[in-house]
Amino acid sequence: MQTKLRPYLDTNCDENDILMKEAGDIIKEGGLVAFPTETVYGLGANALDTDAAKKIYEAKGRPSDNPLIAHIADKEQVYVLAKNVSEEAEKLMEKFWPGPLTLIFEKQDIVPSGVTGGLNTVAIRMPDNQIALKLIRSAGVPIAAPSANSSGRPSPTLAGHVMEDMDGRIDMVIDGGQVDIGIESTIVDMSGEKPMILRPGFITKPMLEEVVGEVLVDKITVIKDKSQLEADYRPKAPGMKYRHYAPKAEFIMFEGDISKVVEHINELSKLNMEKGLKTGVIATDETISKYENAMVVSIGSRTIRETVAKNLYKVLRDFDSMEVDIIYGETFYDDELGAAIMNRLIKAAGYRIEEV
Repeated sequence: MQTKLRPYLDTNCDENDILMKEAGDIIKEGGLVAFPTETVYGLGANALDTDAAKKIYEAKGRPSDNPLIAHIADKEQVYVLAKNVSEEAEKLMEKFWPGPLTLIFEKQDIVPSGVTGGLNTVAIRMPDNQIALKLIRSAGVPIAAPSANSSGRPSPTLAGHVMEDMDGRIDMVIDGGQVDIGIESTIVDMSGEKPMILRPGFITKPMLEEVVGEVLVDKITVIKDKSQLEADYRPKAPGMKYRHYAPKAEFIMFEGDISKVVEHINELSKLNMEKGLKTGVIATDETISKYENAMVVSIGSRTIRETVAKNLYKVLRDFDSMEVDIIYGETFYDDELGAAIMNRLIKAAGYRIEEV
């Protein structure tokens, strides 16, 4: 298969309209199109077509019990896909859609089990990206779309990242430039008695609680040790069970007083250099000048966590290009967005996090 890489132009023009029709037709015909959202690039297929969903799993090498998110362009599509939509869910949709919030409901029969990982629930969101919304409208169906990367790899925030993993596996990639947020949507399960966060993201617990009151948090979002995950655990949302976001090199996170973390990483980097190993360090704007004997990249500023989220996956992929042997990183726990960032980094490190 030859994958078409198509740019979406900045100005309104006929070329964009032609592109959207071509991409929408691919979705209608059961094909795969990668497209930008405000969070990461998604790998899209018809959410009502079992065979099309199967192609997503095959292209990504994704476990079949890992559910997909159905992306919609109109709130009314929720009621086609879901049942028992609560008043709380209505309030969250009104406040945060379009935006980086995924809600889980009991599914209607029209949604095939091949999209939901065999569960009787369906995950739905309305992306805050005009290219994504235009594609959904052009296709005329909800679009199932996990991140457009090989399973386990860092999620793509640029079209080039998608091509690294998906070239020759999918029909088209729409290049809409770098995404705005850089980490996947917050996922909230609305199918229980109380809303529960299954995956943290840009929409935080305090933000949700301002709208609907108490919101629970699934313990799986905060575990640091993979042994705490039950062997027979069935993920209710994407990214809950399997290793995700991983660079090619070994990756270790260090937590503790930042000055001690810097000192410890410098000691390890010196030892690695003496062994002929190439070290990569994920620093911040505040610490980048303090590291030695390593290839150091800033992930952003500790005081502006949005920059860290936006750069997270790009930095991990950059170290792949640098062909480092081992990566060391700092931790970010100070606020709700920091917790969402750490949720990804801990999985990227394969739960290797050490205290200094």
